[in-house]
Order: sequence, then C-alpha cells, then structure tokens
Amino acid sequence: MSVVTRAAIEAALSQYTDPHLNQNPVSAGCLREVEIQGAAVKVRLVLGYAAGLFKNGWAQMLQMALENLEGVERAEVQVDCEIESHKAQDQVPALTNVKNVIAVASGKGGVGKSTTAANLALALAREGARVGILDADIYGPSQGIMFGIPEGTRPQVKDQKWFVPIKAHGVEVMSMAFLTDDNTPVVWRGPMVSGALIQLITQTAWDNLDYLVVDMPPGTGDIQLTLAQKVPVSGAVIVTTPQDLALLDAKKGVEMFRKVNIPVLGVVENMAVHICSNCGHAEHLFGEGGGQKLASQFGVDLLASLPLSMAIRLQSDGGKPTTIADPESQIAMIYQETARTVGARIAQAGAVGMPSLSVSDD
Repeated sequence: MSVVTRAAIEAALSQYTDPHLNQNPVSAGCLREVEIQGAAVKVRLVLGYAAGLFKNGWAQMLQMALENLEGVERAEVQVDCEIESHKAQDQVPALTNVKNVIAVASGKGGVGKSTTAANLALALAREGARVGILDADIYGPSQGIMFGIPEGTRPQVKDQKWFVPIKAHGVEVMSMAFLTDDNTPVVWRGPMVSGALIQLITQTAWDNLDYLVVDMPPGTGDIQLTLAQKVPVSGAVIVTTPQDLALLDAKKGVEMFRKVNIPVLGVVENMAVHICSNCGHAEHLFGEGGGQKLASQFGVDLLASLPLSMAIRLQSDGGKPTTIADPESQIAMIYQETARTVGARIAQAGAVGMPSLSVSDD
C-alpha cells in the first residue's frame, strides 16, 4: 500500500478551484490542518467569507477527491468560515462592533440599488454571517419598507447615547426614516446630511457584525465623499442597468471609490432582460451587455446580471425581498452567489498590505 503524504493531499486539493476565490484552497491559504493516520486523512479548511450554504457541498467534493487518492481509505474534510476585519483606509478608525463595511452605490437613482443592498444583506445572513444594513439614503429611505418594518417604528435608546437597531429577518436595520416622519421630506443641505449620517453610523449600537451593508444615496457628491472618507469601508458594490446613461453615471461611481482607495468589489447589473410572462419572449429593454462592459473596463467582476422581474418588485414592496420570500428561486440563488463572492473579494482585498500570518502544521 502507498504511503499517503501531505504533498499528495495538497496536490489533490489543488485540482479544485473555489468558485468565489477563483483559486484552489491550497494557493488561497485556506488549508489549515492536515492529519494523516495510516490510511485515514483529516483536513481542515478555513474560508475567510460567509459560506454557510456552500461549505458542506465543498467539503463533500474535496472529501471525494481525497478518497480517490491511492492509499487513502477514509477522508474527513472540515470547512469552517472565519470572517476577519478589513478596511481599505488605514487612517479611518474602525467602527465599534463592525468587522466589514460594504458600500452599495450607484451613479444614478432608479437602478435597483436599494433592492440589491437589501438582498445582499439578507443573503449574507443566510450564509451564517452577523449582518446589519444602514439606509444612508437620507432623502429617499426605503429599507424600512423592504424589511417590513411598520411605519412609525422608532429605535430604542441605550445609555442616552446609542440607537439600538431594529431587527428584521435576522438583520439589524437602521435608517433615518426611523427618526423622522415618513410624510415629511428631509430638507437639508449636504453638510447637514453628511453630519447626520456619520452620527447615525457611529452612534448605532451594532451587535458584533461581520458585515454592515450601507445603502448609499445615488450620485457622487458631498454625501458620498464624506462617507467614503470617514467610514472604514472594506469595499464597494456598484449597481447599474445596461442603459448607456446609467453606465455613464456608474463609471463615475467606480472612479470616486478608486480616488479614495476603496476597492470596487464588482458590478451588479439590474433589469438586464425582460421575459414576457405570457409567451416567454426575452427582450433587452435597456440594452445588452452593459454591465459586463463596465466590469471589463475597470477590471472587476460582474457579480450578477438580474432580470427585470415583477416578482422582485412585489416581494420588496411587501417587506420580504426575494432572498427570503422565495429562497429556492433562481433569482435568490444569484443573490446568494453574489453575497459569497462579495465576502470573498473583501477577504482577498484585505489581505493586501496587511501583516502576514504564518501557520505551521507540525
């Protein structure tokens, strides 16, 4: 019988690519422990992103690969998720009880940014992460409606200093809409809005979050710049439609984050195609391939391309976005894949310029 070696185990694992990291688990640094006892092998991998719905299937696939090795009779593969803190701007202090901040932004309104932010937060929570969402769109807050939070709900105040976020669908939610009258518009100038937002972010008692998703206002003005410079953002997701005008504004959003050294994690393209509910005819109402062109131009991922779907709109308006309203649907699966990829990109981007850790398996 052949003697099983660590080199053989690493070679076998290296034949499989993690679809979210685009690397094999060995070169990605996920392999933490290898135990060989005769013909029995035990391996432990650690993923740096939330992957609760993925890790068991991944473990089974790698287990089969190891059991096909000559000399291995039994293999056990354990996959854990350990999410570390990452922030792009070294000079910006970290938020209390928040590991990673994900900005969801768009160059213009009406492209489905808030819907994307809500489903991204819910998808991350379904993957096992502790998640919060901050509705930073002061002039047009919508996360309260999307999360089914009744009108007039107010956050509790802790120690006369901290707002306690409202929990809905397993996600902590905070919005300026919880502090103002829903029927009264916020008539503030940019500096006032920026100050209020920073206060809202830093004075909310987040409960040890792995990810805080920030639904940013559309555009690239004073509010966005203040958030990008004063909040320790780990990375940004740009939302667009295939329409040329939306893409033009989305490019400005990408450039804004690059100027303040915040990694752009990828692009989400909404309303990519409309499929007739009667005849099944597919039509690209807003153009075709725009999101891919934008992603290719800036060298980032096209995270998702989502259809123009009445279900997405109805579920969001009803307070149960697609990810939880129809979790087994194709659209929900796209959001789950997007959430895992976003988490993986944060882990990869955060590794650049950070102190390296040496792990020895003696």
